[in-house]
Amino acid sequence: MTENDKPASRDFIRQIIDENLRNNAHGGRVCTRFPPEPNGYLHIGHAKSICLNFGLAKEFGGVCNLRFDDTNPGKEELEYVESIMDDVRWLGFSWKDGPYYASDYFEKIYGFAVELIKLGKAYVCNLSAEEVREHRGTLTKPGRNSPYRDRSVEENLDLFTRMRAGEFPDGHCTLRAKIDMTSPNVIMRDPALFRIRRQRHHRTGDAWLIYPLYDFTHCLSDALEGVTHSICTLEFENNRELYDWVLDNFKWSVRPRQYEFARLNLTYTVVSKRKLIQLVDEGVVSGWDDPRMPTLRGVRRRGYTPEALRDFCERIGVARADNMVDISLLEHCLREDLNVRAPRAMAVLNPVRLVIENYPEGQAEEFICQNHPENPDMGSRSLSFSRELYIDAEDFRAEPPKKFHRLFPGSEVRLRHAYYVTCTGFSRNESGEVTEVRCTYDPKTRGGWSDDGRKVKGTIHWVDAASAVNATVRLYDRLFTVENPLAGKDRDFKELVNPNSLTTLTRCKIEPSLAALAPEAFIQFERHGYFCADSKEHAPDRPVFNRSVALRDSYAKTQADGK
Repeated sequence: MTENDKPASRDFIRQIIDENLRNNAHGGRVCTRFPPEPNGYLHIGHAKSICLNFGLAKEFGGVCNLRFDDTNPGKEELEYVESIMDDVRWLGFSWKDGPYYASDYFEKIYGFAVELIKLGKAYVCNLSAEEVREHRGTLTKPGRNSPYRDRSVEENLDLFTRMRAGEFPDGHCTLRAKIDMTSPNVIMRDPALFRIRRQRHHRTGDAWLIYPLYDFTHCLSDALEGVTHSICTLEFENNRELYDWVLDNFKWSVRPRQYEFARLNLTYTVVSKRKLIQLVDEGVVSGWDDPRMPTLRGVRRRGYTPEALRDFCERIGVARADNMVDISLLEHCLREDLNVRAPRAMAVLNPVRLVIENYPEGQAEEFICQNHPENPDMGSRSLSFSRELYIDAEDFRAEPPKKFHRLFPGSEVRLRHAYYVTCTGFSRNESGEVTEVRCTYDPKTRGGWSDDGRKVKGTIHWVDAASAVNATVRLYDRLFTVENPLAGKDRDFKELVNPNSLTTLTRCKIEPSLAALAPEAFIQFERHGYFCADSKEHAPDRPVFNRSVALRDSYAKTQADGK
C-alpha cells in the first residue's frame, strides 16, 4: 500500500498498525480476525467489527480470519454458523482459509492447561459457583484464596485428567488460573480456565466432557493462528490483562496484541444479544429476521444494502470512547445508495378510485416512462391508462387546508406522466369515507405538460384500475420510542417498544410489473420511499413489499412537532 492509498484521516488503530509496520513488528505481517460465538444471529454492531477487521486486512495487504469461538455447546448451533458465514459474505467480505473454529484447538488448549499446572500456575478447585463468588471479593474488597489453591502439581494433574475422563459430575470442580486474589482487576482473581459440561458440541459431538472458558481460549486461538492485531470492543478492556497473562506463559513465533475500540451504539435500537433474544423469545418481534430488528438478517430483509452498511461503518469511524450514533445517519447512507440504484415506480398505498368522466369508456392507452430520471441506462417501462384509476386517499380533500396543492373540488393537478385533470366531485360511503373522486381530463396535456403555458402546482401518482395488482405493503418506524431504551435501569426496556413500529397495508395497488420482481429487489415507490420485495413472502401472485426507508427523515420533525 502506498501513501496515496491511505485515507486522509487515520484512526488510532491504523496509526498503531502504521507504527508496527515501520518497526517491522510481527515480521511486517498484519493478521486480524472476526471471532463470533455461534449462539445467535449477527447484528449491526457486528457489521462494524466485520468491516473494520476485514477492511484492515485488505488495506494493509494482510489476512483476516473468520473464526468461531465455539466453547459453549449448550447455546451454539450449526444454524448460527451458517447464518454468520452468509452474513459476512453478504456484506462483501471473504476469508482466504478456514473458517476456523476454537474447537479445532481443544486438544492443544488442553495441553496448554496441563503446562500451566506443571508451572504451578493452575489448580483444580472444588468450590461451588456460589462459593467462588463469595471468595472473589468486590471492587473495594480483595478476594480470599480457595482452600484448594495449594494442591500439589501431581494432585492437580491427576484431578484434571479425571475431569476430562468424566469421573466427576457437572459443577463438581473447575480448573482455575493461580494469579492473584487481591488484584484490583477482579478478572485476575484466579479465573476459571476449564469447566465440566456434559453437553453435545455441534462439531466435536461427545468427544469432550470439559470445555475451556472463552478468555482462556480466545487468546490461545489468536496465537495459534498467527493473529497480530486482536481487535475487540471496549467491554473486553479489563480482559486484556488476562489475555496477556495467558500468552506470556508460553513462547510464540507471533505474539498477538489486543486493542479495544468503541462498540456501535445506535439510537432507538438495542444491540445487546441478550436483549435481542428477549425480543424474539417473548414475541415482541416475529423473529431474528423481523425487519425492525437490528440483526443483519433483519436489515437485509428490510432492504438495506451491504454498500450502505459499509458506507455507514466507514463514516462513523473507529474511536476509543463509547458514543451514541444517530440512526438517521444509517438511513441517510441507505438513501444515498438507493437513490442512485433504485428504479422508480408508482404505488397507491391507500387507494381511492378516480373516475375520468370525459375519458371514453373502453379506451386504453400506454405511456412510456423512464425507470430512473437521472439514469437512462436503466431503461423504461410501459404504463397503461384508462377511464378508471386509483389514487392515494391523502391526495384528495373535500375541504382542503391552506397550501394543499393536490385534488379537491375545482382544483386542477397533473397525473404524473399522463394528463392534467380537474376535480368535479366525489362520493362518500355511510361512514363518511371518500370512496370515489370524479374529474375531467384535458386531452391536450398528454404526457403531463400543457402547450398553452398554464401551470399546475400539484402532481399526484396513480395506477390504472384495469391492470393494477393488489399488494401488501409494510411500513416501519423506529423500534423504540426513546433514543436510548437501556438508559433507565428501573424500567423494562420492552415497555418502550414503539406500538406503531409496524403498519401493514393490505389494500395497496401497484404497477403490474412490480409483482414479477425477485425477492430482495429494491424499488422506489415515488413519494412513498424505498421498498424491497420481501425475501420470504413476496411472490408474483402475492406481492409483499417492505419499506426500507422514507424519502427524507421525517421522524425528527415529527418528534419536534410533538406528534
